[in-house]
This record gives sequence, structure tokens and C-alpha cells, in this order.
Amino acid sequence: MKPVSDSSLALLAAADDARVEANASLDDRRRPALGQFMTPAPIAAFMAGMFGLRKEKVRLLDAGAGVGSLTAACVAEACRRSARPVYIEATAFEVEPAMLRHLDVVLRTCERAAASANLRFTGRVVASDFIAAAARMLDPGLFGAGASPAFNAAILNPPYRKIHSRSNERALLRSVGIETSNLYTAFVALAIKLLEPDGELVAITPRSFCNGPYFRPFRQLLLHEMALLRVHVFDSRDRAFQGDGVLQENVIFHARKGRRRSKVVLSASNGMESKVRRRLVAHEEVVSPTDSQAFIHLAVSDNDGVAARRMAALPCTLADLGVQVSTGRVVDFRARQFLRNDPDARTVPLIYPVHFENGYVSWPRVGGRKPNALADELETRSLMVANDTYVLTKRFTAKEERRRVVAVVYDPARLPRRVKCVGFENHVNYFHVNGAGLPTTMAKGLAAFLNSSLADCYFRQFNGHTQVNASDLRSFRFPSIDQLETLGRRIGVSFPNQEGLDTIVDGVLPPTKIASAR
Repeated sequence: MKPVSDSSLALLAAADDARVEANASLDDRRRPALGQFMTPAPIAAFMAGMFGLRKEKVRLLDAGAGVGSLTAACVAEACRRSARPVYIEATAFEVEPAMLRHLDVVLRTCERAAASANLRFTGRVVASDFIAAAARMLDPGLFGAGASPAFNAAILNPPYRKIHSRSNERALLRSVGIETSNLYTAFVALAIKLLEPDGELVAITPRSFCNGPYFRPFRQLLLHEMALLRVHVFDSRDRAFQGDGVLQENVIFHARKGRRRSKVVLSASNGMESKVRRRLVAHEEVVSPTDSQAFIHLAVSDNDGVAARRMAALPCTLADLGVQVSTGRVVDFRARQFLRNDPDARTVPLIYPVHFENGYVSWPRVGGRKPNALADELETRSLMVANDTYVLTKRFTAKEERRRVVAVVYDPARLPRRVKCVGFENHVNYFHVNGAGLPTTMAKGLAAFLNSSLADCYFRQFNGHTQVNASDLRSFRFPSIDQLETLGRRIGVSFPNQEGLDTIVDGVLPPTKIASAR
């Protein structure tokens, strides 16, 4: 790697000064509407360093450009390379007036820095909505089929904001064949469509697109059109945009347009100032070609790789076990009139995550903030299930919890009174067999497996947030019924601590060691 030149350093510093100044001028009340957080210089330089920049003429797209930090980083990166492009033509989309003045200045600074390195640069500011402009560029009626303007490089820090299903933005996206519910995936999807074959994309986004049903159409588009080359994970939720107080799990990914699959570099660091750890893996280890959900698995450590291989070797899917997982039916704010703090003869138990304790449901929780019971009336019968044995998991875990997947056994024999039905609140997932309960020993084994460090380590590879959806759990592979029952027989009246539980699981399943859950 060549040392960074004075002109490159000056360019990065100028762009970062503009970022800080523009940030200070933004009205905090507008930030949620914009959904945009500008890229600090170290992150921008790291992203630009991923590009090949091997084209003689680089036609660069910077959508949601802010003050132009990412474009400046690309120019600085090109300037420091001995094998550099001859010409960089950047198109920067930005709608926020507070950014436009700074963006124009940064692009002029890019031109001067490029000239000092015998590199030609032109920058164009497009002060209009990127979604509307891109949809227009992709309209074959305007440019003819296959003749829409194309870029061969795109670098993005897109805005993060949900898109309403009936909004004009959603309609524009659908007009060009994109179905997504968030601005960040919309921007990336449009950039992909605007890239010519062999074009490169580098983007920093939330990690949430890696799993879940809402982002499946986006994942399918990304993986159909692009080959992943590198994905970088930040260990800490608050390091990528720490100056803006963003608590979001972010990833940076580099992809090339085309279907040629090869190896993928998976890397991780706590921040840009800390050591970067790397693994080189096959593309199919990141996205299984047999996974209809197209979940993206980021096994960034050797320990993660061991966990992924152990899980892949497990013999069963949920369907093989004859088991299903669903979300609790009781949405408390919709059933408020039927909720009761204290159970009586005219109620059934209502189970919240607050009732989870040491591997089992502990009910009722007297004096707690959550109701303990659901009125047993005609209007609530559809919200109940038979009072049988189930495995429950939390749908949301606090960021400080040791495990992401937290499972318990709901055992009706442990309740203080006999009832016919039970209600599971919507913040709970429950495992069942066609709506009925599980055999008790199997349920204990399933809860033990889900609470293991193996399951936790695997789950973190495709889920970067604290939400555990039923679709995530369906993506797991599971031990056989015999293995689950063997696990269950080793669980007593209370679950052991994490080390003890992992010892039990390692004794039943292939025993390659996985480090204790974080």
C-alpha cells in the first residue's frame, strides 16, 4: 500500500470538516425525516479502499451524497494509487439544502486534488430526489430498452427510513420492479440496476437486510444481480456513526455486478482504529444456494465457521421434526379490555417474556408491570391455544442479554392451577405440533438446544439486531428427535448455567468446541 499523499489527506480533511459543519447546521427535528447520517472520514476512506478502480474512466454514483465525503474518499484513494483511472466522473444526488453548498465546495476540492495527481475529475450535483430520478433513468420508454444511463461504480451511505406501502416512493420503486420497505435498500437496489455489467458497488447500511421476510425481495435482487466480494461487520453497535449517536448494527459490503461467484472476504473490527480480522470463505457459506429465504450468514471468526459447520451437519429441519413455530396471538394493546392483572376462575394464563425464568415459565408474576391473565370469553377464544407443553422464545432481547435466542419450556404441570387454555402474548414465539403441544422431554431438549452457545453463535451470523422472528427460527437446522429427547432427559427441574448447558449439548451433538455465548 502506498503512503497517503498530502493532497489526499488534505482532501479527506476538507470533506470531514464540511461534514462536521453541515451536521451542526442540521435541525435535529429533521433528522428522522431525512434518515441520513453522514460518513466520517475513516469510514469513507475504508469504503473507497475496497474498490478495484481499474477502469480507465470511472463513472461514479454517489446517491444520498451529503457533503460528498464518499466521492472525496474515492478521489483520494485513486490519487494515491500508482495504477489509477484516467478520469473520474462523479454524479452526486442530494436533496437537503443544508448539504448542497458544502457538496459543491467538496467536489471542487476533489477536482483540484485530482489535478495534482494528473487525474481528471468532474463532479455533477443533482439536487433532486434520487428515487424519482433513478426511476426515470430506468424507464425504457425514455431511453429505450437496455439504454438507460449506466455507472460502473457506486458508493453509498443511503438514508435509513421506512417507506409507507402507499407512498409515492413505493409506487416509483414498483414501477421499476423493486419491492422494499426501507429507503436504504431502495437506494442500493436502484444503484444495482443503474450499474453496468462488471460494475462495483460499495455501501454501508444497517445489517437488518441479511435476514427476515421483509427484506427477502431485496436479498434476492442483490444476490441475483451481484456477486459479494467482501462484507465487513462492526462488532460494536455505536462505532460507525458514533458522532451522531447512532445505535445501529452496520455492515459495509463490496459487490460486483455479474453472476461469477468466487470467494468472499468476511472481516470485522470494533472500529476503524482497531485491528481488522479477516476470513476467506466460499460464497455458498455466506448464502446457501438451497435457502429459499436467501439469508446472508456472516461467520466472521473461526469460531463462527465451526458453529456454521456444526449447524449445517444437524440432521433435521423443523418440518422433518413435524414441529412449527408461530408468534403469540395476543396483541395486548388490541385486547386491552380483556387483560387482567390477577388470574381468577374466569381467566386463562397470559404469558409474556417477563414470565421466563431459568429455562421455564414462572407464572403468575404478582406485582409485575405486565398482566398475568386473559379473560376467558367468546371474543378471546381465537387468541388461545390448548394448555399443553410448548417451547417459547423471546421475540425481542435486550442488547445487554448474554444470548439472542432465549428459550423456556411452558409446562402446564408447573402452574398453580389446572386450566384448559393459555394465551401467548405477541412478544413470544411458540413451538408446537399443528397447534398442539410437544412431548415434555422433547420440549426440554429443544429449549436446551436453542439456549446453547452453538445456537446463539449461529444466530448472530445472520441476525444483527435484537429481534428474533419466527422466520429466523425456521431457518435453523435441528437435532433429531432422538437427540432432542436425549438432551431433554439431561435437563432437571431447573436448567444448568451456560457452561453446564453447553457441556450437555456438546455431549449429545458433534462435539467441536464453541466458545461461550457473548
